[in-house]
Amino acid sequence: MDTLRVRDAKDVEEVVRAAIASEQPLEIVGRGSKRSIGHAMATNAVLDLSALNAVTSYEPNELIVTLQAGAPVADVLSLIDAKNQQFAFEPVNTAPLLGTSASGTIGGMIASGLAGPRRIRAGGARDHLLGAHAVSGFGDSFKTGGKVVKNVTGYDLCKLLAGSWGTLSVMAEVTLKVMPKPEAERTLLLRGLDDAAANKAMTAALGSPFDVSAAAHLPKSAFRAKTEGLGDIAGEDEGLTVLRLEGITASASHRAGSLRELLAPFGTADIVEDAASSALWTTIRDVLPFAAGGALGAWPVWRIVCPPASGAALGALLARETGGEVIYDWGGGLIWAAMPPAGDAHAAAVRQRTNAFGGHATLIRAAEDVRREVDVFHPQAPGVAALSERVRASFDPKSILNRGRLTRGAPA
Repeated sequence: MDTLRVRDAKDVEEVVRAAIASEQPLEIVGRGSKRSIGHAMATNAVLDLSALNAVTSYEPNELIVTLQAGAPVADVLSLIDAKNQQFAFEPVNTAPLLGTSASGTIGGMIASGLAGPRRIRAGGARDHLLGAHAVSGFGDSFKTGGKVVKNVTGYDLCKLLAGSWGTLSVMAEVTLKVMPKPEAERTLLLRGLDDAAANKAMTAALGSPFDVSAAAHLPKSAFRAKTEGLGDIAGEDEGLTVLRLEGITASASHRAGSLRELLAPFGTADIVEDAASSALWTTIRDVLPFAAGGALGAWPVWRIVCPPASGAALGALLARETGGEVIYDWGGGLIWAAMPPAGDAHAAAVRQRTNAFGGHATLIRAAEDVRREVDVFHPQAPGVAALSERVRASFDPKSILNRGRLTRGAPA
């Protein structure tokens, strides 16, 4: 396989133009941490962005950071953490789930658009992307957005790049909004609720005036006993419903007490603070109970997004029908489902049930032979698919970039 390493945006332009001229599609990688998500690319040429790893500028007082696309997320998080700042959308670290040692890059973070528990309050990656410098499938550089939080200069094209999985352009540099880290966090723990009761408790908490920043439920499980980050918080024989509040210490503590009273009909909530709370939410964000190195490491994993009010019914149904395990985030709006190995990763059941509940499902972890036979990304309705294809063709008419990643059986 040919690997083409670039040093700057000009190099990217030249590589893309050469690929167009030779009709050779390109697989775009930073450090390859998410390479196993999606279908195998229809190419044997790799565009390696790992050398584009600089922090171009960081203005803590303006809450803005500009980064090259190959910058490792872990290094950037350390940089902004030193200024007591964070990415509010809590980017997911997929390495434990996928079983890779590679650290994800900023480009991959934006291209995948996978946000963590605070998504329900802070929005997703696209909501924090202020601008981008990228190279289209025409081989032309373009800049979109800017370095200000309010930007009304026209179409916000950079939002399209978030969640596009590298099929629209090659990002060379992005500008992101950062936010101050909260002074304190408190997490309420409710034990022993079934999925339906937990869904009601999360709905009540999120509908309260107490500014809940995350709501998740881990059903009882025979596989979870030694999950990192849970410690002795949750035994395998009890469900655990968790609700997070953040802010200045006095406010977080006061709101936690008030929320505890509100949720009394569901049971007496325990409260964990700061470091223990943070470890718990990292466990949920990175789906550590389903980690590749754990008891369920050989099971395929689905990421299902659905209306929050329907989450418990959908998750419980899938778990019952497949013998799988589920974790609920986003108040029930996000379901992580690990299922016993099967030739189609239970795709038929997942798609049918998810469609019935008005959701969509992505196969995040599965063996390559399974991904050859199953649509990894949820099939779109005809009208939406036609619109998506028009957008893609307007950026990359010859399908040079990550050809075949989103669609099974894409032409070589």
